Amino acid sequence: MGMADPQANGNANGDGFSKYSRYQKMGTELREEGEEIQNQQSKSLTSNKYVLACAIFASLNSVLLGYDVGVMSGAILFIQKDLKISQFQEEILVGCLSIVSLLGSLGGGRTSDAIGRKWTMGVAAMVFQTGAAIMAVAPTFTILMVGRLFAGIGIGFGVMIAPVYIAEISPAVARGALTSFPEIFINFGILLGYVSNYVFSGLPIHIGWRVMLAVGILPSVFIAGALFIIPESPRWLVMHNRIDEAKFVLLKINENESEVEERLAEIEEAAGTKNPDKKYEDKATWYELLRPSPIIRRMIITGLGIQCFQQITGIDALVYYSPTVFKKAGIEGDEAVLAATVAVGFTKTIFILVAIFLIDRAGRKPLLYVSTIGMTVCLFGLAITLALLSHGLSSKEFGIGLAILMVCGNVAFFSVGIGPVCWVLTSEIFPMRLRAQAAALGAVGNRVSSGLIAMSFLSVSEAISVAGTFCLFGFISALAVAFVYFLVPETKGKSLEEIEMLFQDASDSQSGEVEMGDVERLVQKE
Repeated sequence: MGMADPQANGNANGDGFSKYSRYQKMGTELREEGEEIQNQQSKSLTSNKYVLACAIFASLNSVLLGYDVGVMSGAILFIQKDLKISQFQEEILVGCLSIVSLLGSLGGGRTSDAIGRKWTMGVAAMVFQTGAAIMAVAPTFTILMVGRLFAGIGIGFGVMIAPVYIAEISPAVARGALTSFPEIFINFGILLGYVSNYVFSGLPIHIGWRVMLAVGILPSVFIAGALFIIPESPRWLVMHNRIDEAKFVLLKINENESEVEERLAEIEEAAGTKNPDKKYEDKATWYELLRPSPIIRRMIITGLGIQCFQQITGIDALVYYSPTVFKKAGIEGDEAVLAATVAVGFTKTIFILVAIFLIDRAGRKPLLYVSTIGMTVCLFGLAITLALLSHGLSSKEFGIGLAILMVCGNVAFFSVGIGPVCWVLTSEIFPMRLRAQAAALGAVGNRVSSGLIAMSFLSVSEAISVAGTFCLFGFISALAVAFVYFLVPETKGKSLEEIEMLFQDASDSQSGEVEMGDVERLVQKE
């Protein structure tokens, strides 16, 4: 037998050692990669929790609006009996809140640019709290209206600033869901208002409605605490040349430091802080909104239009006057009527939660289609049901059941689409220098539309019947479907800076429909 070749044996041992070293190195790299992924996931989870907390705290003001809307629908039944007010005074009391709130919305844009987004929320809560306290102790209709004035101004501030703040602090991938939080909290407030009506309806008439209104002060306590927890908007900080503070906030809401640098550069570019000739002096002015360029004009039409359609389709008529609608359907007794409104409140709240899970998955536009088409069907269905009941062509039990189903269906479709998406779009589509003022303009359109509907519903219903009024709302809702098709772009997954480019491209192409590939094509051009 021959001896084994030492060279060959050495090579074999060398190869084995080399393979072992490579495997050991690969194992070390895999462990390091795994640890890095785990660290990134941990950072992502922490930042997501932080952004979520900011969105929740920023949305607390919306509870005030929702509670006022919900509680007034039942409180007005007792205010009528206690203060002996007329139908005209009832319409003014219910509807003036939305009209007056435009004062807060108009001032909110300028105020938020001056003192910051989060402190504007504090001003909103303080003013509303003053109004709620005055209303709770009002001995006459006049004093009640004074309190309503303060409450309306506070709501105007709050309703425009919360979506702006959340949009500016949220990452693009979750911005839709987070920016819909104010609408969720409005619905939660409405539900609380309905429940409050039902719970306190057994109190003496002159005490019950006062307690109902006074409970609305409580959320302000939580808002005061929230102001010391949430940070200022990084985009507002950049506009005021507080770059280091903006970077600190971005590091809290983004897990990737390179992504933070990139996002900060984009914000600085949009704000003009890198150009000494374009600093914050180039900030938003009403002149630019009132004399807009073609691109800004299209943004205004989209933003203001969707805000107005949200209200002129009659949602506040159903929310404020649902007791009146249910009485027309044949439900008897205040307690039974208020119990039916609680069912409406639960439906509205549940379906707004559905919208959260879908808005960043399905997109804004598909939800708007489902919402406006569904509302159209339900509004026409409610009109037909009430018409059949008024002419005795339907059994009372079947008619009441169908009326409740149509009302609940309408608020469900509203909550899953146009309710939250309207605020998301308005906070997304405008360039940073105009965002606060444009959001204020959109909120003004929303509140004026709401006020006109609330202040005219009883009079219009008396003129053309309740059934005829909801048939009119049905036709308006059908127009909203066409508006969405021709004028609303899809903004899902795009950064706020990319959306501005999206409108730029849409304006250049003169197209009413914006495709998902617009931004990518623009980037390729560059």
